[in-house]
Amino acid sequence: MAGNSGGPWGGGGSSGGGGNRGNNGDGRKPPESDGPQIPEIDELMKKGQEQLRVLMGGRGGGGRGSNGKGGGGGPIFTKGTVAIGLLVAAGLWAAASFYTVKPEEQSVELFLGEFSAVGNPGLNFAPWPLVTAEVIPVTREQNEDMGGARGSDDGLMLTGDENVVDIDYQVVWNINDPAKYLFNLRDPKQTIQAVSESAMREIIAQSELAPILNRDRGIIADRLQELIQSTMDSYNSGVNIVRVNFDKADPPQDVIAAFRDVQAAAQERDRLQNVADAYANRVLAEARGEAAQILEESEGYRAQQINSAQGEASRFSAVLEEYSKAPDVTRKRLYLERMEQVLGDVDKIILDQNSGGQGQGVVPYLPLNELRRSPAAESN
Repeated sequence: MAGNSGGPWGGGGSSGGGGNRGNNGDGRKPPESDGPQIPEIDELMKKGQEQLRVLMGGRGGGGRGSNGKGGGGGPIFTKGTVAIGLLVAAGLWAAASFYTVKPEEQSVELFLGEFSAVGNPGLNFAPWPLVTAEVIPVTREQNEDMGGARGSDDGLMLTGDENVVDIDYQVVWNINDPAKYLFNLRDPKQTIQAVSESAMREIIAQSELAPILNRDRGIIADRLQELIQSTMDSYNSGVNIVRVNFDKADPPQDVIAAFRDVQAAAQERDRLQNVADAYANRVLAEARGEAAQILEESEGYRAQQINSAQGEASRFSAVLEEYSKAPDVTRKRLYLERMEQVLGDVDKIILDQNSGGQGQGVVPYLPLNELRRSPAAESN
């Protein structure tokens, strides 16, 4: 096949292969130029295709005859083509062997399909095709919406006191061991969802409805996180449960109105019970105080009576001793003291009746009792 210096559709020039071209086949002559002519684009593309066929083991297209010189029947290899091929192959191999791991990622290197090593963030080398790498995001938090948030009845759960509660919660997790995560779990998301639902149903079945709706949400979330984590660890899953968000815990929609009425009645019952307990505590405290006061008064009265009796006995002993020394004088003194005690508080006037018992020294109508009254008695 002779070389063609014309265009891709042939030229109408002279019989030489490298001379000046003639007309273009339509009788027109190409424009002439004094300087060297620039090859046409089609000619450059044709040469590039021929060189590519040579590199790929094909047959060269021009410049040699069919007389066997130059090996026209097979591929033509030169030092340049071999070097270019080696460079291209080395570049492709390096591109397949070197890979980059981001700071939030880790890689798992597999040697002939088996676990070999864990790659750290940065540039890593895994000689392909013997070693391949799987890059996994380890610090990125992934969310699993559970319960009624998935648009189904999965959130309806039976409590320990045989009530039904509708629960929405979210499980947030990431990867702490990419090798275990890659080889031990077939479907990590589905596994986490199944374990989370099972753990929540177990916790709710052991709890009563009122604490779930009111005060125990944080406790349930912490317990759920621990239970999910322990279960995933038993699977060697390489999954870390970051937290559990307890979003909602309500009665089912069909009975929520009646449930609110029951809750209002229960709150009213608790209020009245608290009022009764406060009243009972107040009355009981007052009764205990009065009992303590009476007890103290009785103790004081007893001590007073004992001390008084002891004093009277001591006084009687002293009087007896004096009486034994002077009976007449002591008898008269005792009489006068007793009469003073008896008549001291009596409102009575004693008149001397020596003058015939007529009491002539006294005016009969004079209100002597009124004259002896004190001003305080008059004010009363």
